[in-house]
Amino acid sequence: MSAAADHAALPRARTSGPDHLGRQAPLDPRAPWWRHLSAHAIDALIVAAPLTLGLLIISSLSDQSGGGQADRAVFAIFTAAATLGLAWWNLGARDGTRGQSLGKSAALLITRDTRTGRPLGPRRALARRLTLGRAGGPAETLDEPAALAEGFEPDQQAPTIAELRRRRLLGLAALAITLVFMAFASIAIGARPLALLEIQNALLSPSGADTDIIVRSLRVPRTLLAITVGIAIGVAGALIQGHTRNPLADPGILGVIPGAAFAVVLAVYLFRLGSPSEYVWFAFLGAFLTTIVVFGIASIGKGGASPLTLPLAGVAVGAFLTAMTNAVVLLDRASLDAYRFWNVGSVAGRGLDVLLQVLPFIIVGLAIARASTPGLNLLSLGDDMARSLGTNIALTRVAGILAITLLAGAATAACGVIAFLGLVVPHIARAITGPDYKWIVPFSGLCGAILILSADVLGRIVVRPSELQLGIVLALVGGPFFIALVRRRKLVSL
Repeated sequence: MSAAADHAALPRARTSGPDHLGRQAPLDPRAPWWRHLSAHAIDALIVAAPLTLGLLIISSLSDQSGGGQADRAVFAIFTAAATLGLAWWNLGARDGTRGQSLGKSAALLITRDTRTGRPLGPRRALARRLTLGRAGGPAETLDEPAALAEGFEPDQQAPTIAELRRRRLLGLAALAITLVFMAFASIAIGARPLALLEIQNALLSPSGADTDIIVRSLRVPRTLLAITVGIAIGVAGALIQGHTRNPLADPGILGVIPGAAFAVVLAVYLFRLGSPSEYVWFAFLGAFLTTIVVFGIASIGKGGASPLTLPLAGVAVGAFLTAMTNAVVLLDRASLDAYRFWNVGSVAGRGLDVLLQVLPFIIVGLAIARASTPGLNLLSLGDDMARSLGTNIALTRVAGILAITLLAGAATAACGVIAFLGLVVPHIARAITGPDYKWIVPFSGLCGAILILSADVLGRIVVRPSELQLGIVLALVGGPFFIALVRRRKLVSL
């Protein structure tokens, strides 16, 4: 080994800057006891926050205050899951990979392996916390400047293929369990409190009671529609971001939403239609025709439709249709009322008839999306590279746009405008699965269904016994969430 290599292998000395003689003084790695205590206190408060909030909500859902047994059971499970998940993320995953939990970060402390000087890893970090330092192997907690001066670095190694596969399978199982839980919560929670036995009897052995009608005729169709629409919008969002290679794209960028809105307004204005089941076909037809127009405009020219021309054409056509929609609603009060109700986005008031009308289009759209997904991985390399690898660019893009139109058009026709869902869920899926669209697309569908159910359930609770439409809830929650996502993760070009 060379002298330079020997020198590089030696640990760097702790220095705190020059002294009065110009020499580097060593840093003291020890931190005062009160900083250790404050770190533990902050971590304890972070874990206790969701537990305390959940217990307060559960205690407020007594029978006398309009709550029900099912409501309390749902929030008890959610509180336990949120508390355990936050504890694992802060005390295990974050502390094990960065060497700092949130409390240690605030107290300027770093925990590292005594022998290697590296982070402990999630399992060792959590074991050390749970056993008060008696397990997890040799470790030391140092002052942050001293640890950084010695060359401490967070664990930023890319996962191996086996680790990535395990993470994907665990994520898929977790999302499936969460979806089942949120579906139960959607059936259990509402303006009318229900007992668990009443829900069981309504689902398995209905007798025609009022609770049976509430569960089977109102909440179950609403839940099924929310799941279907969430899957459709989530998959459409992943596809549009893949085809445009734009991390800020959503299905509405192709003019689907303005086209559907204009068709709904025309249907109400010309034919005096009043219910979602009556104008759902007009909304879908408007979305489909608008996409054809956008794709045709984007295809004009030598290069044809591209990730640049498609969004530009969609924005232009969407702006024109929005202006036409505003002109119609200003002329007719009935059109304005119907448009306001439809535009806010909701699954309330929609029965199985609406779901059955859009379900065939969503199934076909999902099938096309599944068939065209492998081409997205090649398109992400660029059109020239994908073409050199034998990909039919035009066919892949047409199939993708058709799938997006079927999925987003049917979902928008059924529930109205659902903001932020198609924009946010692909980023959540990508954080779990990595850049492979064969995994991103199905994960986006599951995440979309979970988020739309969560927003719908939350909307029934915050203004009880009234409801807040899920489009409003998603806008209120999705906006800050996406801002935090952008600040935390650098969005690279797709």
